[in-house]
Amino acid sequence: MVKFSIAILVKIKPIWDKWNIRGSILLSLWLQVILIFVAPIRKCARKRVVISLIWLAYLLADAAANFAIGLISNSQRNEANNSQQKGKPEPKENSDLLAFWAPFLLLHLGGPDTITAFALEDNQLWLRHLLGLVFQAGAVVYVFFQSLPNEELMFPTLLMFCAGFIKYVERTRALYYASLDKFRDSMLKEPDPGPNYAKLMEEYQFKRDAELPTTINMTPEPDKEAKASDTPPKEGPLNDLEVVSYAYYYFTKFKGLIVDLIFSFRERDESREFFNRRLAEDALRVIEVELNFIYGTLYTKLEVVYSWTGFICRFLAFGCVLAALGIFYFQTKGEFDGVEIGITYTLLLGAIALDVIAILTIIFSDRTFAHIIKNPDRPRGCWERPLAFVFRNFLALKKPWWHHCDCKVPDQHQHQILATPIAFRRWSGSISSHNLIRYCLQSKSQRIHEFPSLCRIVLEKIFGQNAVDCLANISQVLEGIKEKLKILRWPFIKIFSLFMEETVDELLYVSREPFTKNLWKFIFEELKTKAEFADNRETAKRISSARGDWALTSTDSNYDRNKILTYVTDVPYDQSILLWHIATDLCYYEDETKEKEMDHTRFTRRQFSKILSDYMLYLLVFQPTMMSAVAGIAKIRFRDTCAEAKIFFKRRNLGPNQDKKACMQILSVNTDVRPEEVKGDRSKSVLFSASMLAKELQRMETEGGEDKWMIMSRVWVELVSYAASHCRANTHAAEVSKGGQLITFIWLLMAHFGLAEQFQIDEGHARAKLMVGK
Repeated sequence: MVKFSIAILVKIKPIWDKWNIRGSILLSLWLQVILIFVAPIRKCARKRVVISLIWLAYLLADAAANFAIGLISNSQRNEANNSQQKGKPEPKENSDLLAFWAPFLLLHLGGPDTITAFALEDNQLWLRHLLGLVFQAGAVVYVFFQSLPNEELMFPTLLMFCAGFIKYVERTRALYYASLDKFRDSMLKEPDPGPNYAKLMEEYQFKRDAELPTTINMTPEPDKEAKASDTPPKEGPLNDLEVVSYAYYYFTKFKGLIVDLIFSFRERDESREFFNRRLAEDALRVIEVELNFIYGTLYTKLEVVYSWTGFICRFLAFGCVLAALGIFYFQTKGEFDGVEIGITYTLLLGAIALDVIAILTIIFSDRTFAHIIKNPDRPRGCWERPLAFVFRNFLALKKPWWHHCDCKVPDQHQHQILATPIAFRRWSGSISSHNLIRYCLQSKSQRIHEFPSLCRIVLEKIFGQNAVDCLANISQVLEGIKEKLKILRWPFIKIFSLFMEETVDELLYVSREPFTKNLWKFIFEELKTKAEFADNRETAKRISSARGDWALTSTDSNYDRNKILTYVTDVPYDQSILLWHIATDLCYYEDETKEKEMDHTRFTRRQFSKILSDYMLYLLVFQPTMMSAVAGIAKIRFRDTCAEAKIFFKRRNLGPNQDKKACMQILSVNTDVRPEEVKGDRSKSVLFSASMLAKELQRMETEGGEDKWMIMSRVWVELVSYAASHCRANTHAAEVSKGGQLITFIWLLMAHFGLAEQFQIDEGHARAKLMVGK
């Protein structure tokens, strides 16, 4: 057996020696092609697996290029050593071609325009990339000198070296400008020492010593920024070009939020006035384009390319590749075999194709539209009208596509869900959800709404409902087969759960809920109403720091809401989320039999509460970085609550997919005595405290005549808003490259409504003038 294995390795070794360099170079080119097309998908991907595959391609791209350069350098050194040992002149076989191939790898290390950094932390490693540029460029130069005199391919090699060096410098510059320190420095204005206090007081003291009746007269600073708000914002709906133009305007004004810069209340008032005049859908479109600008700045080369230096370098690099192709085409190739010539043409044409795609990406990017149509309200020139027509039609494809959901509810309760195809999506358009009771029972994940497939939407438009029903039947059959095949994955899940328990839990028990227009409209109106009260810094800070108490105290009621308010104000934030999450589930299943009797408003608020409840638990458990500022000991509370729930369910013989029965069993437990009085405070479980809250909400509805779902939905909006405003800004920016999060949209909307702590400049400088009386 050993001899057989050695024989196989002996036969493989010559193939490896012949194709290791060729294969590595072609792999590097193939990874570049994959990245330029697939990398933009990560900002709108819904599944963690897709993002992981892009991450793998991102890492392999650099590794393959570095490996190939090392192989080329090592190959030429070995050939030179062998030649010197045999007393022959330095070999020329393939050395010229290898020297010509090496700069292509430098070009590949520059990466495509669509991805420079995978995570926000990669931008902080710009110095490492700069050092890598020095070493890899040195390796290419070493390979070039090894091939001298290289009479036939010297000029194409030098041209490709210039193109590769420019591309690598572009990437390093993009990482440098996107690093948070540099990003903050670029946003800072000139240092502001304020009026010369020492000089003023010296003059004041001099006049007082001269016994002159002197006073200091204070006048407010002239409003230099008033011109920006003199023109009222556009009324009515926004077209696609106006959405991009306004989004770019507010991106340039508020991108300092990412690094926690401060803003004036003039900027807040201008932004708030604009968003107060917007419909919820238009506000969503502006914010999602604004977040796309943040993505382009932090994770792509757009910030470097969009400058005169960037344009010149880009076309210089492209010209070098074209010139190298022309010279090689007319070059004598007698000493090269057909495979090597084919690989060379593949590299040249691949480099040209990648540059052409990059240029097209730049031309049809939102930033190009924003630069050409800077002011959407001014009249168009004759040359701009055709461009505006083309751009408007292209942008129409990227606007949100809303589709009626496919859920088993009456037609009057159906919602419109976001169904934009992945090629045109600006973010994932989904909300992650995790449920404590479902997790403890190991139940199958459930959705309130179903994602509509693009195929289904097209068939419905063309062939009508019959084709859709047929497709639905096929989908059910395929879903059944898929469920049966899931049995095969259990052995792998058991193995991986030993050392990747949290990842396996996320894979099994986290589901995706489609984003609905009604939910966004509800959140938008709630924040808009709260913003009307935020007329000064203190009020805005108090409202943005509310985590349920605003919803419980802002309206009059015959019922004493202090009994419910204690579950918000008298407990830590993470405990409040767990309490309201379990209480929402208990009330949700308790009212399941009353669905047909509910009006539309009550029905939708019940759904909104459930969606936001599961979403917040997902953030608390699986996105700890987003909740780090407010999470407390959330992990301990969650584990203790799960442990108590599992014991309780086991005693009641409850198994998977018995969520409703489990909730009814929890509610059936007598809670006249508070759980902490019986159990003490060592265990942080909140299971039956949440049952007390659910019963209190039911009592409020019965005795006070109030809609508990109205209260719960508003409380959940405040809990999400509190987390959004207290999450670190760079964490929001990090999530933009991973499909986006609803909490990030809420964070930016709150900032535009002035519900943020960054607005700290009220009046600016005061002008002091010495007045000498008689």
